[in-house]
Amino acid sequence: MKFFSKLPEMDLMRSEKMTLVQLIIPVESAHRAISYLGHLGVIQFRNLNDDKSPFQQTFVNQVKRCAEMTRKIRFLRQQIDKAHLLPSPQPAPVPDIELEDLEVQLAEHEHELIEMNANSEKLQNTHNELLEFKMVLQKAGDFLVSSHTPANGQEIELAETVYSIENNADTVSLLEQEMQPGPSNQSGVSFVSGIICQSKISRFERMLFRATRGNMFFNQAPAGDQIMDPASSEMVEKTIFVVFFSGEQARTKILKICEAFGANCYPLPEDTMKRRQIIQEVISRLSDLETTLDAGLRHRDKVLTSIGFQLARWAGIVRREKAVFDTLNMLNFDVTKKCLVGEGWCPIFAKPKIQEALQQATFDSNSQVGVIFHVMDAIESPPTYFKTNTFTNAYQEIVDAYGIAKYQEANPAVYAVITFPFLFAVMFGDWGHGMCLLFGALVLVSREKKLGSQKLGSFMEMLFGGRYVLLLMSLFSIYCGLIYNEFFSVPFHIFGGSAYKCRDATCSDVRSVGLIKYRGPYPFGVDPSWRGSRTELPFLNSLKMKMSILFGVVQMNLGMILSYFNARFFNNSLDIKYQFIPQMIFLNSLFGYLSLLIVVKWCTGSKADLYHVMIYMFLSPFDDLRENKLIWGQSTLQVILLLCALVAVPWMLFPKPFILKRRHTERFQGRTYGILRTSETDIEEPDSAREHHEEFNFSEVFVHQMIHSIEFVLASVSNTASYLRLWALSLAHSELSTVFYEKVLLLAWGYQNILIRLVGLAVFAFATAFILLMMETLSAFLHALRLHWVEFQGKFYHGDGYKFIPFSFASLTDEED
Repeated sequence: MKFFSKLPEMDLMRSEKMTLVQLIIPVESAHRAISYLGHLGVIQFRNLNDDKSPFQQTFVNQVKRCAEMTRKIRFLRQQIDKAHLLPSPQPAPVPDIELEDLEVQLAEHEHELIEMNANSEKLQNTHNELLEFKMVLQKAGDFLVSSHTPANGQEIELAETVYSIENNADTVSLLEQEMQPGPSNQSGVSFVSGIICQSKISRFERMLFRATRGNMFFNQAPAGDQIMDPASSEMVEKTIFVVFFSGEQARTKILKICEAFGANCYPLPEDTMKRRQIIQEVISRLSDLETTLDAGLRHRDKVLTSIGFQLARWAGIVRREKAVFDTLNMLNFDVTKKCLVGEGWCPIFAKPKIQEALQQATFDSNSQVGVIFHVMDAIESPPTYFKTNTFTNAYQEIVDAYGIAKYQEANPAVYAVITFPFLFAVMFGDWGHGMCLLFGALVLVSREKKLGSQKLGSFMEMLFGGRYVLLLMSLFSIYCGLIYNEFFSVPFHIFGGSAYKCRDATCSDVRSVGLIKYRGPYPFGVDPSWRGSRTELPFLNSLKMKMSILFGVVQMNLGMILSYFNARFFNNSLDIKYQFIPQMIFLNSLFGYLSLLIVVKWCTGSKADLYHVMIYMFLSPFDDLRENKLIWGQSTLQVILLLCALVAVPWMLFPKPFILKRRHTERFQGRTYGILRTSETDIEEPDSAREHHEEFNFSEVFVHQMIHSIEFVLASVSNTASYLRLWALSLAHSELSTVFYEKVLLLAWGYQNILIRLVGLAVFAFATAFILLMMETLSAFLHALRLHWVEFQGKFYHGDGYKFIPFSFASLTDEED
């Protein structure tokens, strides 16, 4: 205990010290003061108007105005996007505009653009009608011209109608054929011409045929040119049609069907000369309209370009103003004193900056009364605020995803900076794959400024945010890959020659002849000669399994040591005496002892069976170890450690609830004893003390402590076993790499056909990129995350706090609704 008490306090582990402050701001300087605090971004305001609805708030009208201006800015941005113009910022700096002036400008721009769009839409509709009319005159007129007999229009219509009826007699019923008019009635044939979307032409023709019962003749021809739809600004393919029929009743039906299908009907003169004259007039009007439309589009683009220069700045002003009024609505408005009263949390180091900003706001607003700033006593726990930078922010986000640290609680992110990428690398150890990850991380880091200013997709945004995590994971993967001596599963003699050689001089098959050691051990990492030998898998299994247990015991001990620092920081001596000490004893009496045996076995080269040692430590603690003995006095040490582990369980379970009960009883008795000797003004105190005494539930406290003790005992075993995932995933990654290398790349390379080699290389590259580099990376990342959240943070981290979110203009984002 004295040793731990002499250790220095780790300031990096604790959040920034916070204080609750109160602001009394005069009305005339309130807006400017809150705006300056927004630029500073160091205070988190408390909402003092929770009981009020949004419509009862003081500045609700200003918030509505800002929302309306946001809508207008969104409308302007949509118009710029519709015109395919790229909004760019103002090249020269300009002063900020007042909110009232900006509101007037936005209204003017919106009204101007609405009028221009309406006029442009009318002109475009007129242009489309003339263009369609010209197409109908050109295409449909051909249907009325006969190349054989010069006849008038009625004779041409009659001949085509008779021809269509004769050729389509098989599609008309016998009754209808009998009811067809004779030659004397053929002069009553009429026609309707128009234009329709090409996608509707088949359904349109079918409906006409059914409505007229086949008593019509339908001609169609593609329009040729596409026509722009004013509503969607898309080019549409259309078809010219002419429907020949007889009778006014059929005309009425055909016109209704045309209206239902959105077909535009146009009059078609039967006289050829008249059609030509109309076509010339239409072409002339089209030319004038196109000139007018081009001038209007140029004017609109010019207006939108000038707006685009200012749009981003206007959007920022409106966002800031809306945020200021939303914050002002969180303050209490004192009508009598004409001031606003607000409360908020701020870091202690930021108090001078806040006072300076408030003084500047008072001076700039020409207020006769200054802002009152003073510190308040807080009952609730303050928010948690950790200072981070671009490097540590991703690790803090990983920890915060589990839970926000309680105020002044030890921060696991300090240790996760190293332990997280290292445990990932233990599972992903391959320096070839690590170099691929390093290349990707370096690309993200080198293009940090460019990518940080762009809008990325969800996956790329997550990858870019964790670029420094990826960088350290790749570096540790290269390090662990050098230890495992794996480069895409291939070993290399990087650090000198092997310490083993084949028993057989020919060394034809390493798996069958085995290896013998003929000189000192390999200088660094796993000897490459283990690769392909018959003892490769047992050796690597034993190495990685024991290594995983060592890492797990060390990290769990670190977590419990941090629980000691938490208890010491919060002056909780009970947790130190009756939680930290017995937990350390229990864990290290069993798994700490196992870790010691692993290290001793590695150093001495003993062939002792550690499974046998640990199992019979519980079943037969007094038996002779014989060949499984590793250190002197091991049997006696095992009995002592087993007794310590058994004593640690009731040590965790019983003392703390009874001590809490005794302390509560003494406190209650002390209050009662002191109150009996006070004046009559304290007569209410015994009732409150009695109520406080009744709040203490011993059975609930005891059950909670029992659950916590049982959970720790069981978790000590399960958490240690959970670290074996380091061994399992490392072995799986190595075996997958071996399969892809031997069964894909080498197998394809054994063929002389260049096509098979290329296919094998492509499959190997695909498997490496998508399975080993993407899926395996994600798998190792998630398992490392689980080890930190459960096995490590579960020993000391409560994570029941709430995050410090200051009012800051820098955190505002462009809301695209």
